[in-house]
Amino acid sequence: MSRPTAVVVHQVARPQGLPTAEDFAFLTEPIPALAEGSALVENLYLSVDPYMRQAMNGGEGGWELNAPLEGRSLGRVVESRSAELPVGTVLAHRKAWRTHSVVSRDEVRLLPELPGVPLGAHLSVFGGTGLSAWVGLTRIARLQPGDDLFVSAAAGGVGSAAGQFARLLGARRVVGSAGSAAKVAHLTEHLGYDAAFDYHDGPVVDLLRKAAPDGIDAYLDNVGGDHLEAAIDVLRDHGRIAWCGAIAQYNSTVAPAAPANLFEVVGKSLWLEGFLVRNHMDALPELYDFVAPHLASGRVRADETVVDGFDRVVDAFLGVLTGANTGKMIVKV
Repeated sequence: MSRPTAVVVHQVARPQGLPTAEDFAFLTEPIPALAEGSALVENLYLSVDPYMRQAMNGGEGGWELNAPLEGRSLGRVVESRSAELPVGTVLAHRKAWRTHSVVSRDEVRLLPELPGVPLGAHLSVFGGTGLSAWVGLTRIARLQPGDDLFVSAAAGGVGSAAGQFARLLGARRVVGSAGSAAKVAHLTEHLGYDAAFDYHDGPVVDLLRKAAPDGIDAYLDNVGGDHLEAAIDVLRDHGRIAWCGAIAQYNSTVAPAAPANLFEVVGKSLWLEGFLVRNHMDALPELYDFVAPHLASGRVRADETVVDGFDRVVDAFLGVLTGANTGKMIVKV
């Protein structure tokens, strides 16, 4: 009896600037016989994220050409030679960009039972983006009740969670930036933001000053560039910056200039710290405990753009890089 096959995506070229569909290839590969201790997972949902653009450049920690790609995924065990991973188990793993994955127990995370929480939320609110928002606010920016907060790329996966979390954590005023008038309205109408602006409407520093006329105490940076410079300008003395991402430069072929006002970090005694969410996985139980009841009650929403079909995974990824998503971009296999 022949083994089943899987459809996988390989990166086949290094992009210069914005990636294109021609940088990827879909292939059909046989699924190997399972070794003792392994299990075959049928993937249900895949995550596509801005950080993957940097992985496409290769180098240390990057993606290899002509090989299956990594990424967060949720799947169900359909065949097993592991007593710890029986058939039917739903789990999270990082062997994504494929319809089926072979995993071992140490390569997966079993999902907790959270009543009223949809499965896809484990890639959004409880996935890497939601955890990034939680860590950035609570551990890095150390958001306190009564603080004023600015979040860039606020309609993306991290920002859509951050606005809601900040409100629950007692922020006084939450301000966000986004890339369209529709996204700005979404932030203030659905995600807990008090004010928001379209960064295309003028210099970011002017737009931020107008949205936060009394200044800000903390900034969650997902963009870098002019957004970081604006935040440094508007932050009060002893303000905090949690630097999560820099999507403004991921597709650039020119090294970005440092903010012209960078020395104000010294002058204002600001705290600026970058972080990688993979170094804070121990915060996930905190996130479950704090947010799960609010998600089940509807006070927090898992803001997602769901793309149907594995054949559209590349389109979904390219869409993340051009702002096609509102909330977390997820592919339903």
